[in-house]
Amino acid sequence: MIKLNFPSYQFRVKNSENKTAIFDELRKKFIILTPEEWVRQHTIQYLIQQKNYPKQLLNAEKQLKVNGLTRRYDIVAYNPNGSINLIVECKAPSIKITQDTFDQIARYNLSLKAEQLMVTNGLEHYYCQMDYELEKYHFLREISPYSL
Repeated sequence: MIKLNFPSYQFRVKNSENKTAIFDELRKKFIILTPEEWVRQHTIQYLIQQKNYPKQLLNAEKQLKVNGLTRRYDIVAYNPNGSINLIVECKAPSIKITQDTFDQIARYNLSLKAEQLMVTNGLEHYYCQMDYELEKYHFLREISPYSL
């Protein structure tokens, strides 16, 4: 896998049936290592190690309903009260971040109502703060570290 624009992290990987798998400490199991999964696992470690998000408040790859359709978000960080602090949309490094990517995370956020959004392909990272009063988002240099 290619070097991403994140600090270096140690991962548990294994090979089985000619496939490489990486251990996801949130889902507590090995996941087939795809380019998108490589980005997702780096993002999880970034949130835990650099931004101090407690593991127990993070969730990865869960289903949600958007306009009656079943979708799957990449990472959600909760607040202790159960509201959503952050939604992360991960793309493979070869996927360019476009307006469509922001539209996708904005659709997810219609039902999730997160305070912050992050979009990454592992090479480029974009962070937004939601402004529900004005119905728009503001780009940030980075997401806030976790704090109570």
